Amino acid sequence: MRPTILVTGSSGQLGFELLRALAPLGKVHAPVRAEFDLARPERMQAWLDRVRPDIIVNAAAYTAVDQAESKQALAFALNAAAPELMARWAGAHGALMVQYSTDYVFDGSKSGRYVETDVPGTRMIYGASKLAGEQAVLAHAPRSLVLRVGWLFSAFGNNFLHTILRLALERTSLSIVADQIGTPTSTQLVADVTAHMLSASLSGKLSEPWGIYHVSASGEASWHEYARHIVHELTLDGVKLACAEADVLAIGSSDWPTPASRPANSRLDCSKLAQNFDLNLPHWHEGVSYALAQLLRSGALRNTRWTQGARRKL
Repeated sequence: MRPTILVTGSSGQLGFELLRALAPLGKVHAPVRAEFDLARPERMQAWLDRVRPDIIVNAAAYTAVDQAESKQALAFALNAAAPELMARWAGAHGALMVQYSTDYVFDGSKSGRYVETDVPGTRMIYGASKLAGEQAVLAHAPRSLVLRVGWLFSAFGNNFLHTILRLALERTSLSIVADQIGTPTSTQLVADVTAHMLSASLSGKLSEPWGIYHVSASGEASWHEYARHIVHELTLDGVKLACAEADVLAIGSSDWPTPASRPANSRLDCSKLAQNFDLNLPHWHEGVSYALAQLLRSGALRNTRWTQGARRKL
């Protein structure tokens, strides 16, 4: 019998991809906020009791990193209390749960890549709220997968790739932070990895697949290197940008202060994922190339000055 799957946050960039990736595994439910509002525990409880999902995939969250510094209560309500409610329900009913966390649970002081057993430490409210959420899920849902991700992008939604595209079309130069390092990772990749992990976990071939996993593409970059790569690829595709690659300038974090202090090192080690689920993930360049191909094919740049005959193919 095909399992019933709840996907929260289906209107977001990750949730959008999860609907596609999880469809072959079971009957996917994607309730709108009016039906399943993370800020309304009574509605969440009523929905869970009525539909009784076999799998809960929680892609909904409060993701406004800087605003969280002044909206601590809201951040913890959505990122910690809501996942705890879902985890308690999952634990009581034998459901499997997937919770997404973040590289921002770490303070960035480590010199190498972070592994799952590294002790978290964060300097921001957003990171603290997501850490509380993952701890609650692990405590109350024995059959749970907590996937730490970071630097997510997609051809759809609001993200760094879209911001750089918009700015490069408008401005002759860009100043981008160069002293924060991470791995740009596509939501399509995260969704596909999630589907693979769920399929393998449900098969019963893995004795103890549960717990925390780091999920990111391979390779690394600073925000500055990431931005230059986007501009470089768009230029190769014939997009007429106002900004050339050489005009993407490097600045320090101190030159671009933000309410939330971002970690200097956001690199995640995915060795545990590779070992337990036999997955070796592609370089982040591949995800960017595919996302840009989607943008070009979709006509999202139709009203900009880009030339026909782009080289990219999906």
